[in-house]
Amino acid sequence: MTQNALHPSDITDELLASYETVIGLEVHCQLLTESKLFAQDRNLFGTEPNTNIGPLTLALPGTLPKINHKAVEFAIRLGLACGCSISRRTIFDRKNYFYPDLPKGYQISQDKKPICLDGGVNISVKNAEGKTVEKTIRFHHIHLEEDAGKSVHDGSHSETLLDYNRAGTPLVEMVSEPDLRSAEETGAFVTEIRRLVRYLHISDGNMEEGSLRCDVNVSLRKKGESKLGTKVEIKNMNSIRNMMRAISFEERRQIAMIENEEPIQQETRMFDVESGQTYGMRVKETMNDYRYFPDPDLSPVVVSEEWLEDIKSKMPALPQELRDKFVNQYGIPAYDAMVLTDTREIAEYFEAVCANTSAYKAASNWLMGPVKSYLNDHEGNIEHFPISAKALADLIELNESGVVSHSVASQKIFPVLLSDPHRTSSEIASSNNWLQNSNTNELESLVDEVISSMPDKVAAYKKGKKGLIGLFVGEIMKKSNNTADPKLVNQLLAKKLQ
Repeated sequence: MTQNALHPSDITDELLASYETVIGLEVHCQLLTESKLFAQDRNLFGTEPNTNIGPLTLALPGTLPKINHKAVEFAIRLGLACGCSISRRTIFDRKNYFYPDLPKGYQISQDKKPICLDGGVNISVKNAEGKTVEKTIRFHHIHLEEDAGKSVHDGSHSETLLDYNRAGTPLVEMVSEPDLRSAEETGAFVTEIRRLVRYLHISDGNMEEGSLRCDVNVSLRKKGESKLGTKVEIKNMNSIRNMMRAISFEERRQIAMIENEEPIQQETRMFDVESGQTYGMRVKETMNDYRYFPDPDLSPVVVSEEWLEDIKSKMPALPQELRDKFVNQYGIPAYDAMVLTDTREIAEYFEAVCANTSAYKAASNWLMGPVKSYLNDHEGNIEHFPISAKALADLIELNESGVVSHSVASQKIFPVLLSDPHRTSSEIASSNNWLQNSNTNELESLVDEVISSMPDKVAAYKKGKKGLIGLFVGEIMKKSNNTADPKLVNQLLAKKLQ
């Protein structure tokens, strides 16, 4: 490297814009089966090390694997959700490599006959003009395989501890085509995959626990070129934010090497969270290094028409389907629909609320406002939300019909319902004298009283300071203990102040 060589930190936005980033992902997702892929040992995170193990997990001599059909079903469910073609006859292969946390000395995976082929996932991204557009990220295939164990260094530089609890855990590996072009697109892609596996109830998608993790393949080429550059793999990314950071650094690192006329080596790198940089781990193996061959102890898995139709019949509504439904049937904005389909549970709760009220936009506002704030403050999910969908719909109806004001509904009745969800909104409003006052004669007296007490403000209003109307309304609401109908108050004020 010459003295004037570029460093990653030297790469300007202008130079970055002259290159195209090409990204492909291998997304590993642990499946929520009760047992492992080829053994009866428990598939459970967080237990004491080396307790969810048995002869098969430890690969003791004479043990024979047996396929977990629920794991195959989960993989098919994912394939159907992604529009893949499902292989009717699939086999398992041995992927040979040595690593201390791999008890057998090989991993049972799929090479030539994966369970799912093609398909893809749609993401929403911003184009060059800043407009949000849909983009499809294609899959090459999705295959089943078993996970390895876990090496734990525990601060030691000389000893490695091995926990085999994870060994044999069923995984699906989603191998994308190199369709991604930025860190932002990659983040959106993994976010959508995580949402999808949670909707399907095949994985918890918890990246911090390793249930969902990614190997990111990044290469650079000059814009306009068709030939792919040498790809570099960033291994085991278990955070979307850090994955995007790693891609951003790798872009600049590779551009610096190209500009310095240094060869880029096909290798596996790791990401250091503290420095925000990637570093080399090993030269990337080729497919021949793994010496794949069909596992002689496992028969082919045949997916019958009856089995496939049964799985199809049990598929839930997926995020995009629900977004379209919420926009077209309930008439809410696309942004609202995106927020309300973030989780399957939120979407189902929203639909349950809409089954009890026709104020769909108001229901959307309540879920994205007071309900979401409560869930964020209590680190909870909607399944543990104390107010039933019917009770929330009743409160919305009470507000929409003008019986109570929105401020009373959200700031007074809503907190009472949270602490005592067995009471009704109507009963709470009545017992606390929070019913909205729509008596024209009573409100007219309050309007006259406020106007007569603020002659200077009235004069200023009549001279053109129309914004003072809010001051008058506020004073009347105070005097009515927030029970006055704001719409009627505004009408009376406009008439009196003419």
